[in-house]
Amino acid sequence: MTRFALRPAVAGDVGAIAAIYAHHVEHGFGSFEERPPDPAEMTQRFEAISGAGFPYLVAEADDGRILGYAYAGPYRPRSAYRHTVEDSVYVLPAAVGRGVGRALLAGLIEEARARGFRQMIAVIGDSDNAGSIALHRALGFSPQGVLRHVGLKKGRWLDSVLMQLSL
Repeated sequence: MTRFALRPAVAGDVGAIAAIYAHHVEHGFGSFEERPPDPAEMTQRFEAISGAGFPYLVAEADDGRILGYAYAGPYRPRSAYRHTVEDSVYVLPAAVGRGVGRALLAGLIEEARARGFRQMIAVIGDSDNAGSIALHRALGFSPQGVLRHVGLKKGRWLDSVLMQLSL
């Protein structure tokens, strides 16, 4: 198994982050985006999240490869939601099932708590996304509901699974 360490993401990681995300956009249903964002858009998203003081982590292998990333961003734009974050976790396909996602989400939870956030929401694409649902459940998230058939991707109607963790 490849050893890895978590660290804060930096601008130099955006290329690897974009490649990981592009794979999930193109081949999966966890993201409701239908086309991968270009590098400029991914850089803008990274700067917006990290620049606003939200946690953004990468899992870096001993050889320097980025195996996955996770960040917490605003749940909703209204000010009353300012203590609630939504998490995102994406793992390099070759690293799935090796504990990378679990370590990233655990680290993200710890960082969000340290920054004073109170609630973390998971909006999981696709009810069939058993891995993400199990990961969130294993780290203490509780199911809050399912929004049925709210996204259409690759000719398939998709649900959004809502889970919540009190920080």
